[in-house]
Amino acid sequence: MSHSVTPKKHLGQHFLKDENIAKKIVRSLSEKEKYKTVIEVGPGTGVLTKYLLKKEYFETHVVEIDRESIAFLKKSFPELEGRIIEKDFLDFTLALLPSAICHLPFAIIGNFPYNISTQILFKVLEYRNQIPEVIGMFQKEVAERIASPPGNKTYGILSVLMQAYYKIEYLFTVNPQVFNPPPHVKSAVIRLNRNEVKRLDCDEQLFFKVVKAGFNQRRKTLRNSLGSMFKVQGLNSELLTKRAEQLNVNNFVELTNLIMSSPSL
Repeated sequence: MSHSVTPKKHLGQHFLKDENIAKKIVRSLSEKEKYKTVIEVGPGTGVLTKYLLKKEYFETHVVEIDRESIAFLKKSFPELEGRIIEKDFLDFTLALLPSAICHLPFAIIGNFPYNISTQILFKVLEYRNQIPEVIGMFQKEVAERIASPPGNKTYGILSVLMQAYYKIEYLFTVNPQVFNPPPHVKSAVIRLNRNEVKRLDCDEQLFFKVVKAGFNQRRKTLRNSLGSMFKVQGLNSELLTKRAEQLNVNNFVELTNLIMSSPSL
């Protein structure tokens, strides 16, 4: 299949050209009785798409903003008719899906543009109760951050928020040479599987704020890093003597409830 799509820097496009890696990424989908729909984000030249379409277990839809890629996909994959969402994934809503499937679970897969990969994950969080699985290619550094355990220097906001709702598996590393154009960094594929937590045992909006505030000044103790946003000086908890990177998800839930119970919130 000849590729007539030019990678565009402003869209963060680096087209995967290694067929074996493309197959490996698609095989990473668990194909369990969790979903019958897979949405590919940024299919570009369709290197993943062609293997997704061979899967009879689920129906593939794609989200693409690049007009050149859209024209290429329509020409190369006529079976995608009616299943190409011509939008930026960051503007994705359930209303863009066919009404028959918009309320059903769906998986997300993609060689994500690195310049918006974090925002893609925040969009996943928005629909976390409808997205049981994500297979994504990220910049290696970002993939490591998402999968990082507490106490690690790469552990941060993204680690806590994603691990609150998903089990993270670092699957494999990908070298720059397999892309056109090659990025200046290594890449990695990770798998996110929804855990059993339907809702956190705390105010979830406050939880998000506490996690973000805690890591904004990550070298400070939480009593100091949270002090500018929350009234924590009068609270007595060992958690406040630690730094954000030392707390796991449950610790942050406990800290959120502690702040919520403070009469001076």
